[in-house]
Amino acid sequence: MTPEAYDAWYRTPRGAWIGETEYRLLYRLLDAAPGASIVDVGCGTGYFARRLALDGYRVTGLDPDASMLQVACEHRAAGERYVRGDALALPFGNGEFDYCLSVTALCFIADEAAALSEMLRVTRRRLALGLLNRRSMLYVQKGRRGGAGAYRGAHWHTPGEVRTLLSRLPCEGLEIRSAVFLPSGGLLARTVERVAPRGLPLGAFLGVCAPVT
Repeated sequence: MTPEAYDAWYRTPRGAWIGETEYRLLYRLLDAAPGASIVDVGCGTGYFARRLALDGYRVTGLDPDASMLQVACEHRAAGERYVRGDALALPFGNGEFDYCLSVTALCFIADEAAALSEMLRVTRRRLALGLLNRRSMLYVQKGRRGGAGAYRGAHWHTPGEVRTLLSRLPCEGLEIRSAVFLPSGGLLARTVERVAPRGLPLGAFLGVCAPVT
């Protein structure tokens, strides 16, 4: 999938609904102070960075892919800036940002602990992650046998795995919620989304948040 096609997916009816659902979950978990600085690690074409910037935050998006960043820059919405870089060696100072967000980037990084350590290093207050959930209908559809399409090669996490991973790092008060229980995006999916408790760990999208210690 080209960067342009990837970004355009968020403007389809299904993509817009999934993007909005994921963003709202992460927004609530991040609970960022007005006007705070946020780094989006693995920002891709900038969907979440744009949303945060439009909500009044000072946002920096980082990604290793120049073609993704080009699309992000072309769709810049509210002064967010973009930097090319590696999640394993973030080009930022210690505690440079109030908050850190990373949406599914960790699913494609082999050394997860090293990437998380870097995210925590540059963050003063809170880290929020969006991850793919192995205990979900989407995993059954797209994640098995190495994954299909945009999910090929992705690591799908379980809530228990996430707790174990973060327990070894300088953060505490871990909170895990999920969303996108039925990934079709149709009427039934939207109805289920409205009534399903966020603590039910069966949504395709895991929202993870932890204060930095």
